[in-house]
Amino acid sequence: MQKLLRLQKNADAVDNRLARGRKKDTDDHMRLLLSFAALFLSIVLLQLSTGGVGPLDALSGFALDFSTQQIGLLGSAHFLGFFIGCWWAPRVMGSVGHSRAFAAFTATGAIGLLAHMLVIDPYAWALMRVASGLCVAGCYTVVESWLQAKVTNATRGRTMGTYRVVDMGGSLAAQLLIGVLSPASYVSYNLLALLCCATLIPITLTKVTQPEVPRAPRLRPMLAVRRSPLAAAGVVVAALSGASFRMVGPIYGQEVGLAVDQIAYFLAAFVLGGALAQYPTGWLADKFDRRWVLIWLSVAAICSCLVTIFVPASSQTMILVTAGLFGLTTFPIFSVAAAHAHDFASSDERVELSAALMFFFATGAIAAPYLASELIEFFGPAALFVMIALGHAVLVIFGVWRMRARPTVEDKTPYVYSPRTSFTIGRLLSRNRKP
Repeated sequence: MQKLLRLQKNADAVDNRLARGRKKDTDDHMRLLLSFAALFLSIVLLQLSTGGVGPLDALSGFALDFSTQQIGLLGSAHFLGFFIGCWWAPRVMGSVGHSRAFAAFTATGAIGLLAHMLVIDPYAWALMRVASGLCVAGCYTVVESWLQAKVTNATRGRTMGTYRVVDMGGSLAAQLLIGVLSPASYVSYNLLALLCCATLIPITLTKVTQPEVPRAPRLRPMLAVRRSPLAAAGVVVAALSGASFRMVGPIYGQEVGLAVDQIAYFLAAFVLGGALAQYPTGWLADKFDRRWVLIWLSVAAICSCLVTIFVPASSQTMILVTAGLFGLTTFPIFSVAAAHAHDFASSDERVELSAALMFFFATGAIAAPYLASELIEFFGPAALFVMIALGHAVLVIFGVWRMRARPTVEDKTPYVYSPRTSFTIGRLLSRNRKP
């Protein structure tokens, strides 16, 4: 009898340990989800603040009689700050940790926003936009490094899927926000600054332990060229399309007579079209030769540019359709080009290859808005889409030539939607790219 009692006692003890283990696992999982929720909320608020300042600056520049070239310079300055932030942010995290680095970059962005209506000068605003670009790159680097340290193989898929939806949704909402913000108004910039400051709250209040700082990837731009010259060219053309449209699109809208709310829908339709394109493009990129997918996307982009040029501004519905079509054909080019480059890379090169591709994207994005604004100044609003169409025509010709240079690989990596957020995004996506 005593032996049976001892066995029962031992069995109860085992059950209690298992129950405590399950409770601990559940608690750990809940804390992980809450930490992700804090990160995702910060991303939404960051998108609303820094994603809205680009089109707002363009509209404010018009109201303040800035020249078209000066407005384009503001867009280029943003991506200059973005490039600096991508390179510098990992080193800041290594010195002060994730939370403090996030706070420093957020404060930089908020200062840039608040200073707009204190100094009305396009070149001063350009410095402020460098600050906003630095803020974007730095904050995304912190968030993505945090995610990389916390996700497991079991949670990676759901986490990255949620992250992409949150990022795209925030970007879409930021474009719509322009419809309710008055150009060249202290209140408008103050509202964006308040949203920027609010990004601090979720991250600074989370009780989750900060992760260790990952080693910063080496920046080797020529790695992308060595693995795939076509992919390097593709991400430059993707920057030409996306950066020009998002930063100079409001200039185009003003020139063709769109109202402010119409410009907001015009920009939002571009983002929505890009979001809708990801699944069908991914299916095509996994099923067919990715070089042909790139080529035909560029052909479709040329057609969408031509349609946009000839659609009358009086037809709001058609303007939204053409903007959505433009996003549908141009937005996925970066991800297809990145997938093609990774087909030729080894597993230990993936992080640095992602950083190299982001380098080419950032370089193209720095030049594109200013070049587009110069062309609009001299040749009219249609020059924006003529420039983009010519860029895609060059990519088509280069793609056909590269198809004759070497065959594609048979064992392809899976297509992955690649956000253009920071040099560290490659760490999060590296496991997803395993064949």
